[in-house]
Amino acid sequence: MADRMGRYGSDVLATDWRAPKNGRATPAAAELGAVVEEVMTDFVGEIVAVDRDLDTLTLEDRRGKRRTFPLGPGFLLEGRPVILSAPVRTGPAKPTRTASGSVAVHGTRARVARASRIFVEGRHDAELVEKVWGDDLRIEGVVVEYLAGVDDLAAHLRDFAPGPQRRVGVLVDHLVVGSKESRIADEVRRSSVGQHVLVVGHPFVDIWAAVKPDRLGLERWPDIPRSEEWKKGVCKRLGWPHATQEDTARAWKHILGRVSSFADLEPALLGRVEELIDFVSSVG
Repeated sequence: MADRMGRYGSDVLATDWRAPKNGRATPAAAELGAVVEEVMTDFVGEIVAVDRDLDTLTLEDRRGKRRTFPLGPGFLLEGRPVILSAPVRTGPAKPTRTASGSVAVHGTRARVARASRIFVEGRHDAELVEKVWGDDLRIEGVVVEYLAGVDDLAAHLRDFAPGPQRRVGVLVDHLVVGSKESRIADEVRRSSVGQHVLVVGHPFVDIWAAVKPDRLGLERWPDIPRSEEWKKGVCKRLGWPHATQEDTARAWKHILGRVSSFADLEPALLGRVEELIDFVSSVG
């Protein structure tokens, strides 16, 4: 027996003979900046976001394309299989930049609200502006209000009474030549308070489309006929629940959750919001 064991070596059944050639998966934290490969799709990218609520991570490849995957097994880190989990929070790190890309100013108290205002069309517009530009707005003392539509903009301006120290910036959806929104903007510019009001807009039918589609794993936002409510049409074509207002609210929460900074938004929106903040904060 001893001679036989010497001839064939140690007992193969005593070792982990079923282990894959790269080794068995080990736990690892999904640290921002790490480059990993998702083995089912061969997608390789840098970890740019980790969502603890949805238990997912987002990878960005060298071409700037992003994809989101569930945390857990199925990844290679430095060629070794790993089971990724959200990093353990060790304490709040102070960011050097705000979500809008501005230099973060720590220890500065929010400024008392100015008389000037920024008006946006709806709740979702206000929530997106707050998420990306909230720090900047608080430092500048600028309040954002939503109008529930731009049709009654003239009435809102009469109530607000803009003036040299009470400027109003207005962000409008679908501000393109020939649209209803462009006609309303022209009327405001020609009005008696026009010099104290700046109306700017983006070309998107709805603020949802200002979020880069690849942040949601899409190549582009779906085309929705004008006869169909845009938000519900989007939800329907993406296979999301769309029967009720609550369904639409959940869809927006999911979309907003994919936004962490200005880099997740289309440039056509970024410049317009910055323009409004500059306009309303350039008075005392």
